[in-house]
Amino acid sequence: MSILAIILVLISAFMHAGWNLLSKSQHPSSAFFLVASVAGALLLSPVLVISWDTIAHGISSQVWLLVTLAGFFMALYYIALAGAYRAGDISIAYPIARSSPVIVVTIVTLFLGRGDQVSTLCIVGIILVVGGCFLIPLKKFNDLRLKDYLNTTCTLALLAAIGTSGYSLLDDEALRILRTTPQITMGNTGITLVYAFLESVMASIWLFLYVLATQKGRSEMKHLLSLNTKNAVLAGLAIQITYGIVLISMAFVNNVSYVVGFRQLSIPLGAALGILILKEKLYPPKLAGVSIMFMGLILLALG
Repeated sequence: MSILAIILVLISAFMHAGWNLLSKSQHPSSAFFLVASVAGALLLSPVLVISWDTIAHGISSQVWLLVTLAGFFMALYYIALAGAYRAGDISIAYPIARSSPVIVVTIVTLFLGRGDQVSTLCIVGIILVVGGCFLIPLKKFNDLRLKDYLNTTCTLALLAAIGTSGYSLLDDEALRILRTTPQITMGNTGITLVYAFLESVMASIWLFLYVLATQKGRSEMKHLLSLNTKNAVLAGLAIQITYGIVLISMAFVNNVSYVVGFRQLSIPLGAALGILILKEKLYPPKLAGVSIMFMGLILLALG
């Protein structure tokens, strides 16, 4: 990874941990993330005017399909993450949701024949990151049992991880196509902003359909609107800025696995914020997990 990519992902990691803490504190629902997603799309809406010709004529049907599917996986991520946060602690849901995509994306990358782009250091780093992630929620080292992860919180966190893996891989492919399309003369930043806007719109559409189609979703929306949507809007703005930075960083790495892996720095950051702000206890496995992850992240950066 280049220095610029590392800096961008570091900023993203800090912001990601922040908006997750905000979301958890609000007992989020699918309606919460629908409002957040719409707010994120509105933040980027000026690119619709600036880049209308590119959107109307420069984007191929293949990219439209990819961004539509990416929006679906992003909506799945939001819905599952909201459920995981309502069902259990962020110290359990967040590490699982954040670490599992590293495994999935790496396996898919190898399956697609891009193994030469993933160095040995990167693979070792990913293993350490994932290992550290699963230590962080534990109070004692001997608490590591499979049954401790077979619950609603972990199941939904894994589903959120599938969503993250899906849109990360689709984003990488779509952006590669856009950046090599002769008809598009915009720079990487412009292309990224256009794509981020389109993906936010697609995710909002999928979330709207889910909320509209389910009694639970409609009830959650009524409840949210009867209170205050301010925090949902703030979360949406932070989400959009955070992932926009990640999309830009993808232009400065050889493989998306590096970005997905190094972003896991948000997990120890989230643990630190939980200790300092939420007054959570620092158990030995949590400290060990953070340390192991730090070593893994260094290997990812060197890889």
